[in-house]
Amino acid sequence: MALSNLEYQKIMRLYEERQLANYHLHEERKKEIYQKIPEIREIDRRIASNSISLGKKLIMGNDASAAAEYRRENHSLAEQKRALLTESGYSRDYLDPIYHCSLCKDTGYIGQERCRCFQQAVIDLLYSNSNMEKILARENFQMFREEYYSDKMMPDGLPSPRANIRKILQHCRGFLDRFPNHENILFQGSTGVGKTFLSHCIAKEIIDQGYTCVYTTAFQLFDDLAKRTFQKEKEEDTEHSLDMIFQCDLLIIDDLGTEMTNKFVISQLFQCLNERLIQEKSTIISTNLSIKQFRDTYSERIFSRLIESYSWHKIYGDDIRFRKSNLT
Repeated sequence: MALSNLEYQKIMRLYEERQLANYHLHEERKKEIYQKIPEIREIDRRIASNSISLGKKLIMGNDASAAAEYRRENHSLAEQKRALLTESGYSRDYLDPIYHCSLCKDTGYIGQERCRCFQQAVIDLLYSNSNMEKILARENFQMFREEYYSDKMMPDGLPSPRANIRKILQHCRGFLDRFPNHENILFQGSTGVGKTFLSHCIAKEIIDQGYTCVYTTAFQLFDDLAKRTFQKEKEEDTEHSLDMIFQCDLLIIDDLGTEMTNKFVISQLFQCLNERLIQEKSTIISTNLSIKQFRDTYSERIFSRLIESYSWHKIYGDDIRFRKSNLT
């Protein structure tokens, strides 16, 4: 998904703030050095004077020999300045312009192309917009542990929880390999079996690839939708958040079924899921509800949409919090 104007402006303000902060730092360094090494002030004055004279020469005519002489003199003066700095215990580049990114000089662009630091700024913004910036640092595939799932066969003949989660992980990795793929996932299972954790693992991979991802609980989603519907004065942040709900590359709705369900919630859920299906945007849903409970709670048309367009994965096993305490 392309950046919105608001998101682009946020990133460009970040570059402006960096430029201003580095300018002030550079000025503070110059003030410090001019006091301690007055000779450098005179060198800078001569370099500036030579640069002005060179500019005048170039305007009046292309005097190649004069231009070369000015450049040689300025190079010699710059080397003198660096020598004075090192003699006084400073680094040679202490008075050089300061940049966060030396490639684009904190402009975000190299020619007409976005610098790699701009792409990193986009990813950082996506983390912030996803509401998961901190949690994804600890909930990701590197931290996922299969040993928290029992390897014992289930009494009803189902595969062991560990064999089951391995199969689900394989599907998730295929989902990531094919992204953006217009595929959708529903994780179903009781509390504590890792549905939310697995959703976070996927979210981190999606964001790290530069795609937009929004995480929301079902309660927060319907609360925001209610504000947009019933509040007379629209809040810009809420409107932007809802735009992201419909437009982001991956939407994660956590704990669907824990909200207070009514006709408004059902209609809004259908609108959200249906709109994302039409736009071919991927959605991941996690729920504690069984298939029967899900069908009884929501409308038949929502249930049919999910059966038709989502891959359902039941995660089962012991509560991982208890497994962790037993394994540590």
